[in-house]
Amino acid sequence: MAIESHDPVVSVPGGKLLESMYLARVETGNFENDKAQLQLVQKLDLLLVALENNKLASKQSALGWLFSSKQAAAPNNRGLYIWGSVGRGKTWLMDMFFDSVKNINKRRVHFHDFMQDTHARIHAQRQKPVVGKSQKADPVPPVARALAREAKLLCFDEFAVTDVADAMILSRLFTIMFEHGVTVIATSNVAPDALYPHGLNRKHFLKFVELLKQNVETVWLDARTDFRLEKLARAPVYILSRNKNAQNDMNRIWQALTGTVLGRSETISVLGRELIIPQASLGSARFTFDQLCGAPLGAGDYLALVRRYHSVFIDSIPQMHREQRNEAKRFIILIDTLYDHHINLVCTADVEPDELYTANSGTEYFEFKRTASRLIEMQSNEYLEKSRILQKSRNPDMSAGKSDRST
Repeated sequence: MAIESHDPVVSVPGGKLLESMYLARVETGNFENDKAQLQLVQKLDLLLVALENNKLASKQSALGWLFSSKQAAAPNNRGLYIWGSVGRGKTWLMDMFFDSVKNINKRRVHFHDFMQDTHARIHAQRQKPVVGKSQKADPVPPVARALAREAKLLCFDEFAVTDVADAMILSRLFTIMFEHGVTVIATSNVAPDALYPHGLNRKHFLKFVELLKQNVETVWLDARTDFRLEKLARAPVYILSRNKNAQNDMNRIWQALTGTVLGRSETISVLGRELIIPQASLGSARFTFDQLCGAPLGAGDYLALVRRYHSVFIDSIPQMHREQRNEAKRFIILIDTLYDHHINLVCTADVEPDELYTANSGTEYFEFKRTASRLIEMQSNEYLEKSRILQKSRNPDMSAGKSDRST
């Protein structure tokens, strides 16, 4: 889901706003003071000041309105491409920066969703009649200009290129956006040189890689550990609702993993439909049981979920009876999908896993035995460690990009 903002102006005290926010989080005891993270925070602080100064300079200039739409970003206005292993805090720090930018048209969006939106705009542009021309005009430039008008700051989460249609337009699209002064912040699990590996016509894509490296600074966030795994390893992940502190425990784990009390609502497109994520932050998604299993969702929805998020929180899993066999069936499919993709699960439930389904016959009865077994296994440190390793293997730190490391 795209997030756009037009916040009022606030001052940046001493150019260290994000650093002070970061150290305040460390003081709470929920976050570790990591050298690599702090270095990134300091770079983000510099960019925050540069954006503020650029905004003020354009306002003070009598002709600022004339040049602002076509000026390239100043050298100290360069964006950042932040890459590293999963769980290192890339998205958390980018979101802290995004929330701190004031009075600038800005947009924070998952890169896959951004490209879907861009292709939809290109398709709409192609449908427009071109007066006085025998052939259709290139639809990419007007779309790029429109995107640049809408947001001078673009923050992309999970920057990854896997589709040839995306790869072939990125250079033209971003060339125009950079020319119109758009600043880009992106998080990714791979370095720029490792994007679109073995992709069709990759040699044509390399032009975009060079463009990206010219307009943003590449930062390898070499934090010492997967902080997400450490937090989960210290916490109960299957919480019985009858415990008096159950909801507080659930909220505490959510906040420790995501750095927020209440996540943002997001949507995922699934075969032309929208799957609503009630709360999402830093690769974690949170639902109630009714939202995931009481609604008419299926395997495709759950698969889209695990492709986007590494951790899923489910509130209020009830004990199910034969009358809830549809909900039980969806729950079986959901847990199978989470388990097969080694997604972390944190939940509150009325009873223990082997007591969740009370019927003693029927297809769901036999299938639920497997579900209960998997729920028990998903609480183990062994499962969490395997989850971390497999997620990292899907998005490995490509050695080709380590030469781009900034410190």
